[in-house]
Amino acid sequence: MSDCIFCKIAAGEIPSNKLYEDEFVVAFHDISPQAPVHFLVIPREHIPGAAAVTPDNSRLIARCFEVIAMLAQRENLAGGFRVITNNGQDACQSVHHLHFHVLAGKNLGERLIRD
Repeated sequence: MSDCIFCKIAAGEIPSNKLYEDEFVVAFHDISPQAPVHFLVIPREHIPGAAAVTPDNSRLIARCFEVIAMLAQRENLAGGFRVITNNGQDACQSVHHLHFHVLAGKNLGERLIRD
């Protein structure tokens, strides 16, 4: 998608502080971190959000989570981390390209969802 900022980051058209990239996924530091550790993991393929995940593209979401696990280990996030994705206007999704926020490095406070 030509006007998508995350597609441009994935293509290298917009610089970012990348942590990881392969042919399917890119991970980079958030430009407005909400925690001491805050990075994004995105599929290179444009998927508008979680509601657009299908059997045809779900392998990319699995790859995103493989990269999240690898980066959590590499970045020594043994104390824990939070993975967040927003979908749609009511969830405050501002970039309509599926992305996962990974936050860590401090106590992230009260759980939003109870186990």
